[in-house]
Amino acid sequence: MSVASGIGKIRVLPGEVISRIAAGEVVERPAAVVKELIDNSLDAGSTRVTVDVTDGGRRSIRVSDDGEGMTPADAPLAFQRHATSKLRSEHDLFTLRTLGFRGEALPCIASVSKVRLVTACRTEPVGTRLLLTGGALTKCEETAAAPGTQIDVEELFFNTPARRKFLKTTTTEFSHICQAVQQAALAWPGTRFRLTHNGQDVADYPAAVSRRDRILQVYGMRFVEQAAVVSGERAGIRVEGLTIQPMHSRAGRNPQELFVNRRAVKNAAVSHAVYDAYGTYLAKGQHPQFVLFLDVDSERVDVNVHPTKREVRFADQDLVFQAVRQAVRAAIGAEAKPEAVTRHWSFVDREPMSSQAMPGLDQQMLTGMAGGMQPAGSTVQESSQAYPAGVERDIIPLGQLSRTYLVAQVGSELHVIDQHTAHERVLFERLCRARLGQALPAQPLLIPETIDVPAQHAVLLQRHLPELEQAGLTIEPFGAHTFVIRAVPALLKPLDYAALVLDLVDDLSQWNQTSPLETRLRSVMASLACHGAVRAGRAMELPEIKRLIEEWVDEGLPTTCPHGRRVALRLPEDELARIFGRA
Repeated sequence: MSVASGIGKIRVLPGEVISRIAAGEVVERPAAVVKELIDNSLDAGSTRVTVDVTDGGRRSIRVSDDGEGMTPADAPLAFQRHATSKLRSEHDLFTLRTLGFRGEALPCIASVSKVRLVTACRTEPVGTRLLLTGGALTKCEETAAAPGTQIDVEELFFNTPARRKFLKTTTTEFSHICQAVQQAALAWPGTRFRLTHNGQDVADYPAAVSRRDRILQVYGMRFVEQAAVVSGERAGIRVEGLTIQPMHSRAGRNPQELFVNRRAVKNAAVSHAVYDAYGTYLAKGQHPQFVLFLDVDSERVDVNVHPTKREVRFADQDLVFQAVRQAVRAAIGAEAKPEAVTRHWSFVDREPMSSQAMPGLDQQMLTGMAGGMQPAGSTVQESSQAYPAGVERDIIPLGQLSRTYLVAQVGSELHVIDQHTAHERVLFERLCRARLGQALPAQPLLIPETIDVPAQHAVLLQRHLPELEQAGLTIEPFGAHTFVIRAVPALLKPLDYAALVLDLVDDLSQWNQTSPLETRLRSVMASLACHGAVRAGRAMELPEIKRLIEEWVDEGLPTTCPHGRRVALRLPEDELARIFGRA
């Protein structure tokens, strides 16, 4: 078949278009610029890195360091695509120890912004100053400069308005920048990091002597005191860091930081290994918080699998999984404990129920009932009828199972009730009614409680303080990222207010700003109710059990908590008769 002559359809794209396409992969938002520039500073051996941001990075980003700097000959080459000082051959790709290596960051950033570079080497008598607009070099001249490098990135995405349009709010974008700085600080404790926003100091992490001290600077004493030390090695894979003790786990996932060879990454296998290490010691709905550092032979990890280097691939993924699981499990002490949860039965004037005491109801059936499942060998039809309002109910509390489930006769039905989810729903309904009725009174704390919040979340928290006050929470700033809790909803009993605020911060990061205020506040009410509710594992006496069940029945026997978890298993009298052959 002959090839037709004439003009074809395929064109070679112009260089500036190629650069902008590449920038779209590497420079997603202002935080990506900060991360790439910090990586270059660290690769240059810097002991001090300062990040100054204006308008969440939209208007300007400045990263300055005291690293080795660049010579007048090297400075212009740094802005050419795939020009790098970190690779010499293909083999170097498989033994990478530097954070940057592709030679894409600077040219990609320059192609979508206006850049000013001032750099100087200690071995050179003068420094170099470069100006670039949209990737085009407009000025290159000698200048007086201290050793190191300073890069100013202004008007990010000025020539790609579509990408600029999709940036989030200033608060959100700056929160991502805070996270980028924090991650760099955690990975490089020997380097000092400073961050300012609109001229105001936000974070200052002096050089630390250990990873633990740096974690203390970033996440505060509360996390460090509640965490277990992770330290282990298996087949040359070293695992270190801190992970939360099971009794202090929270509903929020922050922090869940993973560093592989000092590179902040995400890896599903490692995350799964952490959760697997906790096993049954992690309560339903709770998550482990951790900061883990993996040191792996550079030839056994591929960091070149993602444009922004956020993901890595291990040559021996199963071995990494086992190393992390073993180290975390040893840290939380799970290896010395049985896997099965010890069951506790508390019935007044009765012997503990068992399969021996009740031959017709084996242990599997009891376990299934407690968990809300169908008993083995039976088809149980649960009651779905709600009690009419104002109708008297006979509530006879029978006891507590595993210090988690309440057993009672309600009317003619047998109920097995999750004490936490039932109480959580009761509190949630009361808080929502009070809020809708504009009668949500706040109770000032006798001793206001202070709490340190990571920098990226401090920005979000401060922005939403007025909305939280409408939910009965009065919180005030008390420093760069320290807050004072002054009042809480009067409907709540004393609780761990610091843990509540940390979980609320996780909620705030997920808020959809287009949702109505009331919708967003309901998520706050749900967190308030969850923290204020009686916890699983707490023993309850019969009078307290009866009051809680009465309150739940008064709310109309709701079937789930605000987060969707089941509240109770209900068996009517005729169903019990059928099960026991009396029907």
